[in-house]
Amino acid sequence: MFPERLSTGYRSFLDGRFAVERGRYAALATQGQTPSIMVIGCVDSRVSPEVIFDAAPGELLVARNVANLVPRYESPSEEDHSHQHGTSAALEFAVRALKVRHIVVLGHAFCGGIKAFAGEGAPLSSSDFIGRWMSQIAPAADTIAAPGENWDAYLHQLEFASVELSLRNLMTFPFVQTAVEKGELELHGAYFGVASGKLLVRDPVSGVFTPTL
Repeated sequence: MFPERLSTGYRSFLDGRFAVERGRYAALATQGQTPSIMVIGCVDSRVSPEVIFDAAPGELLVARNVANLVPRYESPSEEDHSHQHGTSAALEFAVRALKVRHIVVLGHAFCGGIKAFAGEGAPLSSSDFIGRWMSQIAPAADTIAAPGENWDAYLHQLEFASVELSLRNLMTFPFVQTAVEKGELELHGAYFGVASGKLLVRDPVSGVFTPTL
């Protein structure tokens, strides 16, 4: 049976937001989408970019995965289809088709993926999809000090370092690098505090994450 919570929420949406913004939805349907901002966020249910940024329909192009990671660029191979590239495909669509002007990598506090990597615990299943996916952040872990007595502080630093790594990985995509060098695209790092609601934005020069308000 379809979840009642979703049916109830849909009815509320239909009578509320959709009724108010019906014209916008109609325009999006006929004219297509033209978002200028792409957000790469985490699948964590507490960190919805559309909610955090109070976005209207069609304003944000959002790609979400475990721990908001951007893999390094890999050249597609017609012979090898063993690796599917969901995030890479979303990036290609955003930059080449939609011509977005900004890409934001949005990290967050209490990230389960980061904790799973740092904890080096047993995999959830024999397939270990999470472990293999999170192994990508090993280079980020190498950039910070080893965990000491303050485990929470280490996880906090690793969350920031993973955003930095994703920003570096973005520049390994030729079409991203070209757009950035032409001044057609800007890359940004941000970090959301789940408990505090504070948004930190990375300074592109110093690399320091500072509050927006």
